[in-house]
Amino acid sequence: MSLRLKFNLVMLITLAIGIGLAYITSKRILEDNAKQEVLLNADIMMEMAKGIRGYTVDEVKPIIQAGGHEEFIKQTVPAYAATRNFERLRKRFPEFTYQEATLNPTNPAHRATDWEKGIVDYFTSNPSATEYSGIKETATGKLLYTSHPLRITNPKCLDCHSTPEAAPAAMLELYGRENGFGWELNSVVGAQIVYVPMSIPLERARIALKIFIISLTAIFVFIWLLLNILLHFVVIRPVTRMAEQANLISKGQIDVPEFEVKGSDEIASMASSFNRMHRSLASAVKLIKKQRTTTVRSK
Repeated sequence: MSLRLKFNLVMLITLAIGIGLAYITSKRILEDNAKQEVLLNADIMMEMAKGIRGYTVDEVKPIIQAGGHEEFIKQTVPAYAATRNFERLRKRFPEFTYQEATLNPTNPAHRATDWEKGIVDYFTSNPSATEYSGIKETATGKLLYTSHPLRITNPKCLDCHSTPEAAPAAMLELYGRENGFGWELNSVVGAQIVYVPMSIPLERARIALKIFIISLTAIFVFIWLLLNILLHFVVIRPVTRMAEQANLISKGQIDVPEFEVKGSDEIASMASSFNRMHRSLASAVKLIKKQRTTTVRSK
């Protein structure tokens, strides 16, 4: 096995191990980073929904009431305003889904499923919790979700959700008297949830990982080529030439030119030693020939 082959074999094994380790470690890191990025975007959208809810309660509803409108206008309902605005936002970001999951909603469309009730129960059992995230298994695949509690902190919300008697008559005509009442101040009545398919962050991580591995492989290949060129000119070519000269000398061609010494590295030192050995051998051969000639003449 030649020196070049041994060197390339070691480089190939090193490359395979390095790329493998880089793939394993980077895959987890990139997937986590992609999830965090998606969750951050979801949190921004969640805060936007909260802002719309607060704006509707504090700004829009008082103006409508001040105008003497007695009819129920659903656009003044915080949940309706937040949901409708998110639907507009989904035209630009269709992968995000927003849900206001409520235990006792006025609008049946906002009623929490059994799974969503678990999130609401978590916030109820942990009053200090402000966020809950995780992964949900569904029939169509995994969903990454983040959620915030829907806590009644504004007394104005109780204008429509304390008792049927206090609620607007138009709202009772639209939704009835059975649902959406009995809410209390500072209580958790539901959860705001943003869903994102797990395929979104995983696809982002896959693309980033692909680019990283290709770039890393290209760097390894470049270094491998550079080292091969260096190996050829610094080691293999000088050693091969010395071997060829040694072969000629071993066949009796003592008058071959000395090996040209360049530099002061180990190969140059070996070349100098080779030249000294060559000169010593040449001197010894000449001395032997001279002695033979003298012996022949004396006879």
